[in-house]
Amino acid sequence: MRVLVTGATGFVGRRLVPALVARGHEVVALVRDADGYAAPPDVRVVEGDLLEPGTLPPAFAVDGDGVDAAYYLVHSLDGGPGYAERDRNCARNFVNAASDAGVDRVIYLGGLGEDREDLSEHLRSRREVERILATGTPALTTLRAAIVVGSGSASFEVIFGLARRLPVMITPKWVDTLCQPIAVDDVIAYLVGVLDAPETADDTFEIGGPDVLTYAEILRRTRRQLGHRLRILRLPVLSPSLSAKWLRLVTDVDPYLARSLVEGLRNTVIVEDDRLREIVPVERTPFDLAVARAITARRAGDDAAIDGAIPGVSRP
Repeated sequence: MRVLVTGATGFVGRRLVPALVARGHEVVALVRDADGYAAPPDVRVVEGDLLEPGTLPPAFAVDGDGVDAAYYLVHSLDGGPGYAERDRNCARNFVNAASDAGVDRVIYLGGLGEDREDLSEHLRSRREVERILATGTPALTTLRAAIVVGSGSASFEVIFGLARRLPVMITPKWVDTLCQPIAVDDVIAYLVGVLDAPETADDTFEIGGPDVLTYAEILRRTRRQLGHRLRILRLPVLSPSLSAKWLRLVTDVDPYLARSLVEGLRNTVIVEDDRLREIVPVERTPFDLAVARAITARRAGDDAAIDGAIPGVSRP
């Protein structure tokens, strides 16, 4: 099958591309700067910008041949002011190009969480992108995930930074919010698996790891992997704004990313619908093992992180 991957240079995309190749798919990677992308062997690279719709048609018709499916892995978690409008425009341009090209399926990785009015701004934007992608003619498959554990994940890197630096944390009540993190290896397995499962077309699925944890437990268990203990002191009056400033003070996180992450922590993000496990069986990675692999990958370098996410390739 010929498959287009947008966001091929991102945290998930750079792992997904070689995984698809390993499964025998013909992959086209859409990137803004081809010179800055070290494509795996046999991957066709096309330059384009989702904010410039005129640059997109060549990605959907390489050498005159169309693509059967397209992955949409683009979002601006740390994009700063106006990121929701940029994501909205990118999604519209993408789905219009995919519809014009006659693509059969689009696969989107979105955010886990109940549909309700008090969603964080970031999660509301992810939902809006889902709705836009669903307006096109391709059948849309959406996978919704919470924190993805892996080297290079924006959310996990913040957790790792906190766990590594602080033996004691003064935190707001959000540390008791429930979350169901998932290893990046498992995300890749699900993304590849739904492509070969036509019954997943035109449907939305929730994916998560085997452990449901509070953020306090996530922080403690991550620090334990580093050989240390963590003490958490709760401070109920710590506002989202102050929490974001605190994150920026004790980590290297971008200010807009800090705000987005903190706002999202008020929402419980656990899997309520696990139908996909019957359709795409994945041996889910326990949280502690996922963290250990992420830490090993950080120390070994990016190549190890990517290899560890490819089904059938030895993992660190």
